[in-house]
Amino acid sequence: MREIRLVGSRAEGRAIERSDWDFRVDTSDFPGIAEALPRLLAPLEPLSQQWDRLSPYQCWMLMLRGPVKVDLIFPDVPHADEPPWEVSAATLEGIDAHFWDWVLWLSSKDARGMRELVARELDKLFLHLLAPLGVSEQPASIDEAVSAYGAARARVEGALGVEVPRALENEVAPVF
Repeated sequence: MREIRLVGSRAEGRAIERSDWDFRVDTSDFPGIAEALPRLLAPLEPLSQQWDRLSPYQCWMLMLRGPVKVDLIFPDVPHADEPPWEVSAATLEGIDAHFWDWVLWLSSKDARGMRELVARELDKLFLHLLAPLGVSEQPASIDEAVSAYGAARARVEGALGVEVPRALENEVAPVF
């Protein structure tokens, strides 16, 4: 590890209550750090943690109680966008974590009045998460996305015979 430093709105003094915590991580051993992240972060008792599927560089997303979103950004390690999620019993929990992480981040942008960004991200959210779950109409707001997601997830849980833990939803949903 060479350096970890706070970046983004929190480092620049522009943060609002829902702002995430972005940390730039510079390392000469990305594979070693990447493998160790879940173990290293376990003492924080994350509600979820996973790689960002749509970042141009590797980014480890972490959701903590509060709700608090933390991103560990590795700007020297490029990452190509991954395709939309494929829904299965094995991927549903990851989809759920990605959804709640995304809408919490998006809510901070919405609170700042960044309407064009929110609209673009809702388009991506629909393509990558909601449509694969069977949602047929693109949401026009975060509230619509949350509603559509809840109904679609319930249908998929029933069809697959699985249930996603609700701890992350219970932390994030009250924000809306």
